Amino acid sequence: MSQQNSGGANPAANTLKLKVGGRFGAIDPSAIAKAEAALKSLSGNFAQWLQDEVVKLEGARARVRAEGVNAETMEQLYLRAHDLKGLGTTYEFPLITRIAASLCKLIDDKDKRLAAPMTLVDAHIDAIKASVRDSIKTDDHPVGRVLIQELEAKVAEARA
Repeated sequence: MSQQNSGGANPAANTLKLKVGGRFGAIDPSAIAKAEAALKSLSGNFAQWLQDEVVKLEGARARVRAEGVNAETMEQLYLRAHDLKGLGTTYEFPLITRIAASLCKLIDDKDKRLAAPMTLVDAHIDAIKASVRDSIKTDDHPVGRVLIQELEAKVAEARA
């Protein structure tokens, strides 16, 4: 059952239209097209940029190993994982976004971060590296599906 006003239009749709641009401040479709074209033109750089982010994450892990688990080293590791969480899908690797989100969930609580099982942190980082190395972009891939399901289950256990 849909509710309609006297004009026959759905009031929720009209409210949404106003919130996203409606009559006032509508988004110019040509601006959207230009933005999409710009993003597409940059897509040739995605592989290198993703690799650069993975190198930063690996560097943060190396620092944890060298200096030990402490507030500063784990914060840097968290920040690198958080960056990948935001960039994975943009760089055409939604699986990396999901793995990085799982890692962030494991170490997002500053009060519990230092007690996070490093073997599970390592498993996340290794999964991200494997995803890039083997071009496993989504959880539609059988290996990607198993990886993310196992990682998310282990994080749920660790946080319980």
